[in-house]
Amino acid sequence: MKLASRMSILPPSGTIGMLETARRMEKEGKTVIHLEVGEPDFDTPSHIKVAAVKALEEGMVKYTESKGIPELRSAIASRVKEKSGCEVDVEEVIVTPGAKHAIFCAALALLEPGDEVIIPSPAWPTYKDIVQFAGGVTREVPLSRDYSLDEEAVKEAVSGKTRLVILNSPNNPTGGVISKDEMRTVVDLAVDHGFYIMSDEIYDDLTYDGFKQTSILSFDEARDISVLIHGFSKSYAMTGWRVGYAVAPRELVNAMSKIQQNTTTCAASFAQKAALAALIEPQDCVEKMRREYDRRRRALVKALNEIDGIYCPTPKGAFYVFPDISAYVKDSVAFADKLLKEKGVCVTPGKAFGLGGEGHMRISYSASMENILEGAKRIHEFLLSMKRR
Repeated sequence: MKLASRMSILPPSGTIGMLETARRMEKEGKTVIHLEVGEPDFDTPSHIKVAAVKALEEGMVKYTESKGIPELRSAIASRVKEKSGCEVDVEEVIVTPGAKHAIFCAALALLEPGDEVIIPSPAWPTYKDIVQFAGGVTREVPLSRDYSLDEEAVKEAVSGKTRLVILNSPNNPTGGVISKDEMRTVVDLAVDHGFYIMSDEIYDDLTYDGFKQTSILSFDEARDISVLIHGFSKSYAMTGWRVGYAVAPRELVNAMSKIQQNTTTCAASFAQKAALAALIEPQDCVEKMRREYDRRRRALVKALNEIDGIYCPTPKGAFYVFPDISAYVKDSVAFADKLLKEKGVCVTPGKAFGLGGEGHMRISYSASMENILEGAKRIHEFLLSMKRR
């Protein structure tokens, strides 16, 4: 079969490959410790599931407005104001089937072929894949050694073709964060050079050590040149529900809505009701999960830094660590494959995350403490069996 040439632009997901290999092993009867998946191991809180069941029983099984049900969009606008101080109109909010679709719609609506997009890296590979599929050209710029934003690298990457910069804080895969002052630098650059900012803040409820993420919409100057990406998967353990959202200028939201009308139509109606319950009911469940992630984070960082030759910065957000294992490893893909097959521990090779990723591995601590500690122990044993480079 001859496929469209555009399919050569879109690679398989760099973060899903290891999971699929692990699942094949499990079907063969082998036991795998999963530390690769960016998915909470918690169940969706019961009050959210109850809201979905109630919606189903009341007949909430039809199409909704493409942009989402008004009451959910209103609740999102209220939550954004609570976090950023920015007044948001419901017509500036679109609900999507997952945050990934919001990114896809925004990229298609903003980018012309040849437009350049700056992405601080290591970064979630989907950003690069979507940009290139939309005809854009990615300019990856390295993060600092502690995974903070390298402001000078961003400045140097700006050109007359720069159309967009994508920020992700807290960051996948590193757990690094962008400070308010660093975000201010990017906003000033965008204003001076006339490009847009996409800020993926889906992990902003999961921060540690007193750090609080500053939303891009906290800056008045960014109001008309930004698209905020968010969703329910991480904070509320709702990955399979597929509900995300974007907040952007009305013209951009209308353009994204046209794309959504012609692709997915809308997010699932009853899932939107569940998302509404997640936002408007007490947030104790989020804080409970955040505290447990924090406990796991500290234990995992300690265990990894006790391995001779491993450098693992302490992340301030999300639920990932991204240790430097270059003292032992030249090819992170081969390393991850061998670790899985010989030790039954599944991690994601750093190479999947672009510039600066090789020589690293992403480990998710959205797994039980027991599995995290056992996985770290096996990684330690595996590295001891290797010679340092």
